[in-house]
Amino acid sequence: MRSKTPKVLHTVGGRSMLHHVLSLVKQTAASPAMVIVGPHMQQVSDAVAAFDPAMGVRVQETPLGTAHAVLISQPLLDGFKGDVFILYADTPLIQVSTLDRMIAARAEGAQIVVLGFHSDHPTGYGRLLINEDGHLAGIVEQGEATSEQKAITFCNSGVMLIDGSILFELLDQVACDNAKGEYYLTDIIAIARNRQYKSVAIACDETEVLGVNSRSELAQAEAGFQKRMRIAAMDEGATLIEPDSVFFSYDTDLGQDVTILPNVFFGPGVTIDDNVTVKSFSHLEGTTIGQEAQIGPFARLRPGADIGEGARIGNFVEIKKSVVEEGAKINHLTYIGDTFVGAGANIGAGTITCNYDGFDKHETHIGRGAFIGSNNCLVAPVRIADGAYTGAGSVISADVSEGALALTRVAQKEIPGWVAKFKAKRKASES
Repeated sequence: MRSKTPKVLHTVGGRSMLHHVLSLVKQTAASPAMVIVGPHMQQVSDAVAAFDPAMGVRVQETPLGTAHAVLISQPLLDGFKGDVFILYADTPLIQVSTLDRMIAARAEGAQIVVLGFHSDHPTGYGRLLINEDGHLAGIVEQGEATSEQKAITFCNSGVMLIDGSILFELLDQVACDNAKGEYYLTDIIAIARNRQYKSVAIACDETEVLGVNSRSELAQAEAGFQKRMRIAAMDEGATLIEPDSVFFSYDTDLGQDVTILPNVFFGPGVTIDDNVTVKSFSHLEGTTIGQEAQIGPFARLRPGADIGEGARIGNFVEIKKSVVEEGAKINHLTYIGDTFVGAGANIGAGTITCNYDGFDKHETHIGRGAFIGSNNCLVAPVRIADGAYTGAGSVISADVSEGALALTRVAQKEIPGWVAKFKAKRKASES
């Protein structure tokens, strides 16, 4: 990855690959769960603790292969009789439905279930060897494969489901007499066969088990994730005018009859109610939007923005950590931060809430039905009461009472004939 960030902490859909897989574990209700990490990976251990402090972490101090990594889990699983999933933190796109199919295959009598995929370009992957009974006879790594085996296109993803009562019995028999001198987890298939245990392989789509080892593969994973999210959004009742130009996060939640115009980006934490329109070139994160609201174009809604039913947030409007109640209008060229905007209020173009004094953030309160004139600076903390007006071009630094008009403009002054005199003076100075 050429990065100071551990590979599995790079993000797909606004979430680290590690957290995608840990979420998958949670959805399957698998327990107990443990993450095996390499040495000097404290960032990864901290990320596990941040996701679930109860989840175990053990360090594989010496990289002796995948079988050795699984063996490290033995103190947690010693005596465990349930089924054991083995997953990989750089494979973020596996779906719960696929793991459910593996569980179903296990329930049908196989002691080991391996997740595979068919590939037109299998080079680099282990190959799944299927016998005449349709069972899995073995897995051969690329470096150990014969030319005939290399022609096989059914490949190993690495993901397995194993009867926990035999897992360590099989691992104890794995040797390291291979090209890399490592203990391969894949060797347990042949060992299991010799002991009359049944192994099977089920297939999933190749994109679902894409392993990420480079920035280009990270981009492929992101593309696969976005395609999945776009299809799901449309299937659930949203209209995407140009789907390929809309980008979602892992937790984007859209209601029915939401319309998303081209070139919209959803960061983490966005929830949108029914019948909302989000117009082009808008960027939303950490935001809740009520029914019938209209957002954009060119709107930026930052974390803590809570937009009420039927509100209008227009072009080049930025809102951060603010409540905008139902029917309020903030139509253009405005910054609203740490603010309450009451129902039906109208915020004029060029308005700025001056919420930061260089040390602390302060709140602005704009009452229901208030009217803020264009090009206003509202210097927080300040309170504009219900139904109050402020005049265009004002700097409002004191509270405004209900129904009052506040303005700070100086009286306009006019000097007759000034232009001609000014031009004559300039011409004389240039001569």
